[in-house]
Amino acid sequence: MSIRKITIEVIDHHEQRYPTCGDWQLDQATEHLRIKISDLGDWHYNMLIGFHEMMEAMLCHDRGITEEAVDKFDMAYEAKRDVDNLSEPGDDPDSPYFNEHFFATTLERLLAREFEIGWPEYEQEINNLD
Repeated sequence: MSIRKITIEVIDHHEQRYPTCGDWQLDQATEHLRIKISDLGDWHYNMLIGFHEMMEAMLCHDRGITEEAVDKFDMAYEAKRDVDNLSEPGDDPDSPYFNEHFFATTLERLLAREFEIGWPEYEQEINNLD
């Protein structure tokens, strides 16, 4: 299966399937990668999230890491998250997509630098979503 169409949609944070700022789903029947990102109020920030999700999804697809495996890990991680824990599920070394998430974050950081966006300010906006 290949990916023939990619859609990135900016949505209200409360419309996400679970507590996340970016979510991807790959429809195998239509070969359509759908990415939903929480609106951070700045198109640069929104595109950083979308770019990260697209890179992560493509790497997972290439390496046989299924959407179901990612969702299962992410949702379990979020369900047991401590209130003070601001890490992302993909940062956990036990994540089935740890390497793919790390690479996507590296590219996201490089793009943020090109946009002249400070990483701490960007992360703060993400952490203030609820």
